[in-house]
Amino acid sequence: LEAMRHGVLPRTLHVDAPSPHVDWSAGAVRLLTEERAWPETGRPRRAGVSSFGISGTNAHVILEAPPAGVPAEQASGEPAVEPVVSGAAAWPVSGRDAQAVREQAARLYDHLITHPDLPVAGVAAGLAARRRFAHRAVAVGRDRAALLDQLAEIARGETPAREARAGGTAFVLTGQGSQRVGMGRELYGSEP
Repeated sequence: LEAMRHGVLPRTLHVDAPSPHVDWSAGAVRLLTEERAWPETGRPRRAGVSSFGISGTNAHVILEAPPAGVPAEQASGEPAVEPVVSGAAAWPVSGRDAQAVREQAARLYDHLITHPDLPVAGVAAGLAARRRFAHRAVAVGRDRAALLDQLAEIARGETPAREARAGGTAFVLTGQGSQRVGMGRELYGSEP
């Protein structure tokens, strides 16, 4: 993204010599041994990015520069409008006791009412990353209104905070990704 923004192709990192398993004389693909300018051609700049995990999981993405004239807040990756949340979003709150959970929910509700531009998914991600205390509650909903309604219920004590119980952590590894719908759920149900 920074290469697109600055119009500079970075040199290839961590490669001392090109792979002998590739016929470099065929085609126009070359490793960049030093950075060079990435000129404007009248078409959007595009880049392929690949990541190869040690476990065998590979990820590939093609990035395209935003069209000229896109406002900076959009070009920076911040959505101009609320993204569609598929399924439900969760806004967790926690505290040292049930009263603290209600107070946290009330503060969050007030903050979100006064900041209606905060994205549902962004709020969910921020809350998920926060420290968790022993007493917890969560607002779950498909849209902002439903989530705010549930936060208000938590703040009023209508949705009781539950104390998190100590327990084991389970890791469900489905192989090299989810090759079919429900694969992880089936594994969870069939293995102890």
